[in-house]
Amino acid sequence: MKTQILPAQQDNTAAIAAEIIKNNGLVAIPTETVYGLGANGLNEAAVAKIFAAKGRPQDNPLILHVADASDIEKFCHSIPQSAYQLAEAFWPGPLTMVLPARDTVPKCTTAGLPTVAVRCPDNAVTRQIIRLAGVPIAAPSANLSGKPSTTTAQHVLHDHDGRIDAIVDGGPCRVGVESTIVDLTEERPRLLRPGGITPEQLISVLGDLVIDKAVVGQINPNEVVKAPGMKYRHYAPQSEIVIVTGSREKAAAYIRKHITQQDRVLCFEEELELYKGCNPLSYGKESDASTLSAGLFAALRTLDDPAISKIYARCPEGGGVAYAVQNRLKKAAAFHIINGEEEG
Repeated sequence: MKTQILPAQQDNTAAIAAEIIKNNGLVAIPTETVYGLGANGLNEAAVAKIFAAKGRPQDNPLILHVADASDIEKFCHSIPQSAYQLAEAFWPGPLTMVLPARDTVPKCTTAGLPTVAVRCPDNAVTRQIIRLAGVPIAAPSANLSGKPSTTTAQHVLHDHDGRIDAIVDGGPCRVGVESTIVDLTEERPRLLRPGGITPEQLISVLGDLVIDKAVVGQINPNEVVKAPGMKYRHYAPQSEIVIVTGSREKAAAYIRKHITQQDRVLCFEEELELYKGCNPLSYGKESDASTLSAGLFAALRTLDDPAISKIYARCPEGGGVAYAVQNRLKKAAAFHIINGEEEG
């Protein structure tokens, strides 16, 4: 198979990609969050190709991407008013909602669950592809399963050249981490995965929010989960990642004491001077969490090198978008965290 590269600005790109989707092929689609590996979300054979291409566990649900908020009712039932309020506030945008699924949604898309995750991406060409295909597009992130997510078409090509039909090149992703996921099927709304829509923004609409334990820690691999990115070690390069917390100076002292020639440092731009001689890589500014969000996965992919033994990483603190960056880095590190203030 030859993988086509379709520039997003090209007039016939949406039509070509939609035709591939209608024929149950695989197309990598750009979104504001990360690139997704898309297929007809209502066709079991097409969805099976996603799992095969990614090497994705079958119990990891997919997200249905729709072109408009009015599409929710086609694939979900018993929809609470809060879903419409969230759609009004944040769609198109980096927010996924978990809702009761209609029978038209295959169990392979929902990982056998009675619920389905849906979102409307903030990318014009991708929404046009969905409209022209006439079906929702099921799309997890377009990386090989467990690896750092894809935020450029080149990342997708690296993982899937010759294995998928096409890649729609929409340039670098603006947000850079996967969408926020909120479960609206319980008595209280529950945050399953943080992302570009922050907990503070959700609370401003919902008035209430429970933080799921999968957001803040590793969960049992036997647990059933309602959304992607909750159970497994995710977003990770081959090397072990160790997050070092604490002040800049204490963290740097710890890392300098323990680092070897085979190790690398992933840090904030403001800290590069502290790691001279340690081959540091910056993924953004601590003072601007949006740069960390946009730069994290590209940096992790740069560090996905078998020659690297260990990666010492610095992680932002606080709420907002920084909360999503914390989640991704901690998942990549399998929650291996050392406090530089306490360790010598």
